[in-house]
Amino acid sequence: MLDYGSGNLRSAERALVRVGADVTVTADGDAALNAHGLVVPGVGAFAACMKGLRAVLGDKIIDQRLAGGRPVLGICVGMQVLFEFGVEHGERTEGCGQWPGTVDRLNAPVLPHMGWNTVRAPADSVLFAGLDADTRFYFVHSFAARQWLLTSGPPFRPPVVTWARHGEDFVAAVENGALSATQFHPEKSGDAGATVLRNWLREVVS
Repeated sequence: MLDYGSGNLRSAERALVRVGADVTVTADGDAALNAHGLVVPGVGAFAACMKGLRAVLGDKIIDQRLAGGRPVLGICVGMQVLFEFGVEHGERTEGCGQWPGTVDRLNAPVLPHMGWNTVRAPADSVLFAGLDADTRFYFVHSFAARQWLLTSGPPFRPPVVTWARHGEDFVAAVENGALSATQFHPEKSGDAGATVLRNWLREVVS
């Protein structure tokens, strides 16, 4: 798990241990680069998370891992920073650019979106395998990716995008080869979140 000064590291660590992972929380670049799987958590502002991520060369570590097909999982703002840009309070910040699109404020009557919500996962989702359609996950956020710009075509397989709704539709999870991410907090989502982490871990060790 990458420690760059953001995220509920201990609760995420405990959740991963619960599903059988051997977890090391580290800011060391070599350790993060060479781990079987890398989890990138994140809470707070997009700009602050990107500043912390760049301080430990996390953006480059993610890029190098994916170039070698090594799994990465982003959580909450750790998912948001994987997009091209984030816009918060008029400030536009460049993200990691792994996916197209901009993370910005949800158009919803109540913010933050905080609490339990269902998601709409495609049938070919690996992360949500074995979970019913009415399964709920725990969200805490006011910003999200609200659209998906499909830029890849044959021979590339398009990402598997899972949606949720709070005021409007937003991206709740993405599975894109070695790169996966969730807007919700699996470590706070009880048995459902444990299933998501277990499904991801199964891909890491396969």
